Amino acid sequence: MGRFDGRVAVVTGAARGIGFGTATRFAEEGASVAVLDLDEASAAEAAAKLPLVDGAKSVGIGCDVSDTESAEAAVERVVAELGGIHILVNNAGVTRDNLLFKMTDDDWDMVMNVHLRGAFLMTRAAQKHFVAQKYGKIVNLSSVSALGNRGQANYSAAKMGVQGFTRTLGIELGRYGVNANAIAPGFIATEMTDATAARLGVGVEEFRAAAAEANPVKRVGYPEDIAAAAAFLCSDEASYITGQTLYVDGGAKLG
Repeated sequence: MGRFDGRVAVVTGAARGIGFGTATRFAEEGASVAVLDLDEASAAEAAAKLPLVDGAKSVGIGCDVSDTESAEAAVERVVAELGGIHILVNNAGVTRDNLLFKMTDDDWDMVMNVHLRGAFLMTRAAQKHFVAQKYGKIVNLSSVSALGNRGQANYSAAKMGVQGFTRTLGIELGRYGVNANAIAPGFIATEMTDATAARLGVGVEEFRAAAAEANPVKRVGYPEDIAAAAAFLCSDEASYITGQTLYVDGGAKLG
């Protein structure tokens, strides 16, 4: 019997990377899973790959999390097709890195809209179901970059905003049986970080090796590391934890 038997989990930005790893973990533990991504074909393809158990279902849904109508329609479609919603993981994200004097209005707005507005819109759409049933689990993806990172004024601001948003959700929703927490990943080996290596003109293995050397555990993180943390925070074992941010970074910020 899995921890999430009979539960419905929604993961945004789940066609690949951390999102897909998290969706996979929920499926392995018995949940029906909605994979949300900007491109519905990619979302559907990812949903079809999930290791579903005991009659659980999956669905891939195209969703622009930064658009109110799209976010609300996606949540209602999840409820209609999977029979409810119990877990929301706000993972969708983009990067538009640049030094401040080079950063454009569009660079700023795109990152803030997807990460921060997107988490707000998806959570607002889901919480009415959570409050009505007196049960819900929310995990928002922050980042170690919330503490500041050169060339990421937009991303850092959005990710620290996610932490403040999460604490406020804990305050407002706790009385309704809803837990809200955030995970702040460090370096995670994904297509996104591989693309950063390419942009910097560095080989992927060299890039990962440098990241591993920069933390006490001397390895990079993988989507499965974040998925494990999300699964715990969305389980009933974590029902006394809310409004918190868990750094999953191999201890990178200890120094």
